[in-house]
Amino acid sequence: MQVLSTQRSFEGSQERYRHFSTALNCEMNFSVYLPPRSGSKLPVLYWLSGLTCTDENFTNKAGAQRVAAELGIMLVVPDTSPRGEGVADAENAYDLGVGAGFYVNATQEPWSRHYRMYDYIVDELPSVIEGSFPTSNCRSISGHSMGGHGALVIALRNPHRYRAVSAFSPIANPTNSPWGKKAFSHYLGSDIERWRDYDATLLIETADRSQQLPILIDQGDADEFLAEQLKPERFIAASEAANYPVQFNMRAGYDHSYFFISTFIESHLRFHAEALRR
Repeated sequence: MQVLSTQRSFEGSQERYRHFSTALNCEMNFSVYLPPRSGSKLPVLYWLSGLTCTDENFTNKAGAQRVAAELGIMLVVPDTSPRGEGVADAENAYDLGVGAGFYVNATQEPWSRHYRMYDYIVDELPSVIEGSFPTSNCRSISGHSMGGHGALVIALRNPHRYRAVSAFSPIANPTNSPWGKKAFSHYLGSDIERWRDYDATLLIETADRSQQLPILIDQGDADEFLAEQLKPERFIAASEAANYPVQFNMRAGYDHSYFFISTFIESHLRFHAEALRR
């Protein structure tokens, strides 16, 4: 791995790296926050960011380092898509292509050559992290918007790999969202049955009750994308029908921005810390 930057933060270290991803067939950047430690291995929280973001948005705007240092949690923040020469992109579209990987394994050309973010997050990146840093195999996952979608989907499909999952303003029912329909039709093709594996609302309907994870979702009621794109009410209804407990907070006056995330990130980190300790 190539070290891109390192800064001292709350007696720990905020670091940025580059490595070659075999899953994505390109170089990828990721950021980590290493809290101060006294010899014990660190539990890890993976954070998945939203549309147009890189690994640096959360690192620079969320203000998570102070609480992560207190709780002894390592933060791992990947990029949101493959990038670089030869990687497919869509002109004049922020919601498809570079910056909009949607955490799926694309099956359609030209996207399938690089856009395998699901495999990267589930398998390759944890292997890199656990082989290179002083971590335990205790993992949690969280994210925002497109990243909230990714976190919920990945956790519901791999409950044995994570202790808990949380999300801010997730795209909760992407098969019925303009963002999701656009991305899935390009990345996965026209067969809507193939989309089901990447829709948290549909996945929770059939989730294994013996492997239920703690789930926390925060949503702002002033979010401009709430009604058309996010649809958390569908996820909550599906979870209730499946008898799958979800802690859901509708936050009055908050929008889709990092001002919202930075306000409530501490409660999410403490939620994950409790699960990681178990």
